[in-house]
Amino acid sequence: MIDRVTIDKIMDAANIVDVVSDFVTLRRAGANLKGLCPFHDDRTPSFMVSPAKNYCKCFACGKGGNPVGFIMEHEQLSYPEALRYLARKYGIPIEEKELTPEEKQSQGDRESMFIVNEWARDWFRHQLHDTDDGMAIGMAYFHGRGFRDDIIERFQLGYCPDNRTHSMAEDALKAGYQEKYLINTIDEHDPKNSVGTGLCIKNEHGTWRDRFRGRVIWPIFSMSGRVAGFGGRVLDAATKGVNVKYLNSPESVVYSKRKELFGLFQAKEAIRRQDLCYLVEGYTDVMAMHQMGVENVVASSGTALTTDQIRLIHRMTSNITVIFDGDEAGIHASERGIDMLLAEGMDVKLLLLPDGDDPDSFARKHNATEYQEYLKTHQVDFINFKTANTLASAQGDPVRLAQLISNIVESIAVIPDEIKRVLYIRQASQTLQMDEKLITTSVQKQMQKLAEERRKEREREQRRGVPLPEGETAPPDIPTADGPEPMLPTSAPDESMPTGTVLPPPTTQDAMERPIMQMLVRYGEQQMCVVEGENGEDIPLTVIEYIYYSMKEDGFELQEPLYRQMLDEAMQHLHDEGFTAEHYFLNHPDQRLSSTAFDLSTDREQLSRIHGEQYSVHPAETVPPMIASLKLSHVKAELKQIIEQTKRPENLKNHEAFRALMERYNKKKHLADLLAKEAGDRVVLR
Repeated sequence: MIDRVTIDKIMDAANIVDVVSDFVTLRRAGANLKGLCPFHDDRTPSFMVSPAKNYCKCFACGKGGNPVGFIMEHEQLSYPEALRYLARKYGIPIEEKELTPEEKQSQGDRESMFIVNEWARDWFRHQLHDTDDGMAIGMAYFHGRGFRDDIIERFQLGYCPDNRTHSMAEDALKAGYQEKYLINTIDEHDPKNSVGTGLCIKNEHGTWRDRFRGRVIWPIFSMSGRVAGFGGRVLDAATKGVNVKYLNSPESVVYSKRKELFGLFQAKEAIRRQDLCYLVEGYTDVMAMHQMGVENVVASSGTALTTDQIRLIHRMTSNITVIFDGDEAGIHASERGIDMLLAEGMDVKLLLLPDGDDPDSFARKHNATEYQEYLKTHQVDFINFKTANTLASAQGDPVRLAQLISNIVESIAVIPDEIKRVLYIRQASQTLQMDEKLITTSVQKQMQKLAEERRKEREREQRRGVPLPEGETAPPDIPTADGPEPMLPTSAPDESMPTGTVLPPPTTQDAMERPIMQMLVRYGEQQMCVVEGENGEDIPLTVIEYIYYSMKEDGFELQEPLYRQMLDEAMQHLHDEGFTAEHYFLNHPDQRLSSTAFDLSTDREQLSRIHGEQYSVHPAETVPPMIASLKLSHVKAELKQIIEQTKRPENLKNHEAFRALMERYNKKKHLADLLAKEAGDRVVLR
């Protein structure tokens, strides 16, 4: 258990810009910062970070939070686990009581698997650096590939011996790690939900063996620096007759090969700094480029490039240079990934290495200066890349030329940005010496074809019961010949809100309760007025107290449950030392409350619309009429109900019931008249 004092230290130290920047590249937008949302497929920046509020939120999917809430959502951690994450980041010591066996058992599978992986990482490193076999076999392999010790240390490489008398499984069990986290229990319906790291394998006879035995080891880090899984390679002398040279951790709740990029944790700062990411194929390619002084590089971990991997990169930069081997297989591999990168809105360059080299072998033939100069001078855009590789062979062959043009058109058609499409069409027409209108027409036809295919696929998914992606209420935006249909805001634009954001219209009730809660969050602890007590003494009332007692006075309450909870909690903590409503709710462990508080504290447009002023709102002048207006809406609703009841035949015939209804009506009407006066010219009785 983490004590309150330590939690406060963590919350005070955690800076939202610092925390979010570990995962998203942010750019200044007025007083705030914006970037691509890490929680959904975001092609235009809709994720807003407010340094003043120490809060972040996506105005498309609604996710975000304070630093703790962001880490909880992004890393899928519990509240205590997110606090521990931030404590480690900011060097804040946490003194916790010893967990009971029951509490240890209740810790989440994800956290337990990360702990096991981090123990295994250290075990592999120990085997590499501190054992005779590790030095003679594992370290000799890395040194033989030309890697320096500092690079081996940077990537925290290791070695798993093939030793029948001493295994990692044996040491892990002795260290007290549970069997279910050492093996991998496959979820047949969804492998991503499988539990267990798969570091060890246990057969039906109860015999244990290490998955990575006899291999050198690369830890695969998440963007936040936690060990999500491992990659292992058999040594060159042992590759004969081995079908699987590289082996990865199995799919689980902490590791999915399709969603990981090797080297991302080590590269993310360099990628942001240079606004460029190099993409290569293998682990050693990444290490070789680091050794050549190029740190903004990641690898697709031996898999075909995936959309999830592209989006990880896109959150840090829009510029990517794909480096593939200079052989035929490398060329085909690069072509397969081009359209995926373009479809995600990336600015794509490609680079082929000469003589069939890969980034690793090329590094061994050049010094750092030559290597970096080659990277700078040999990058080409995808049109030049495709034409350079096929145009020469297409001369005099109309069929081949038509295939080339079709290939380029297919790539241009997936680009979501209309301006980029037009520019690429123009470049293609010049390069291919063709009429620009002809290429434009072909691109439009291909776009329509893609739109129809996507529509049919969405219909098939919906028939199968597959839910729409989060934050999506219709088929995803697909570029059409006329461009995407514009999205129009339903209210006046706010500088904190991305262009094109569409807000649902507020309900009448929410439209009246929301301004009151805005005043509570923004000014709640401030003194609003002084009232006379029973003994004639002056009693100061804060905004929170005035709202609370004014509602209770006539037996009213807020209809929105979250608002009621916020008002009750504000009353409970109002007199805590250092309490401010905004800070309390923005840092609330319940993300529903913190998200609501952020909306209330930043939405000034509604207040300025009601009061005819921007930002300068005075609680003593504005809160009483707001509450009067809210009460009046309740009373008017009751009056309508009474009138409807008087029209019922049973009440018309029953004189006592009719008289009671009229008395009740007169009382409510009198109250409505009083409230109308309090509400002033902001309310018109009908």
